Amino acid sequence: MGSNISINSKIENYINKNSFKLNSVQKEIISYNETLGNSRSMQVSITQCYFLHLLIKIRRINKILEVGTFTGLSTLSMSLALPKEGKITTLDKNAETNKIAFNFFKKAKQENKIQTIVGPASESIKKISEQNIKFDLVFIDADKGNYKSYYEKSLDLINKNDLIIIDNVLWYGEVMDESKKDKITQSIRDFNSYINEDQRTENVMLPLGDGLSVCRKL
Repeated sequence: MGSNISINSKIENYINKNSFKLNSVQKEIISYNETLGNSRSMQVSITQCYFLHLLIKIRRINKILEVGTFTGLSTLSMSLALPKEGKITTLDKNAETNKIAFNFFKKAKQENKIQTIVGPASESIKKISEQNIKFDLVFIDADKGNYKSYYEKSLDLINKNDLIIIDNVLWYGEVMDESKKDKITQSIRDFNSYINEDQRTENVMLPLGDGLSVCRKL
């Protein structure tokens, strides 16, 4: 039986060295995030950037909704993969980090593809739903306690065969540790079980970064 390799920093650096090169502004965002202390953990991993980029290219995705912007690395990574006419709408409640992210988007000359909406994501998604807008992909990387709500709302925003991708589903490995009873860990653990049992989608959990679940609407 095959087994997965454990990814340490040396292997991760080797992967990065032997994958396509990141845009200079992507690298700048990563360097900036290194100065942020503990909050830098909110950044997606570089391997996730590679995965999202290729998935968007392969699926010929044109329209994306992102729940959770932070300083914009995942947003920019997806935007760079979109065709010229592609669009990404990204939601975040933090006006300060949103401003920082948008400055990076302008520096990368991607601002025409990206719409940022500042405010509680649940309210923003509700307004989008009322406009009957559809997306090819929804990427969820925000407050973990609302994952189920975001997932449910996202199902109404995509068509059959379109995708919902959720980050942090492994939560530093703590979801497997039954001694971990804190609210966030239990919330993610419950969410993972919920989507795995959901007959409206099929999903696969991937050990990229802090774990990605990729769900296809049936």
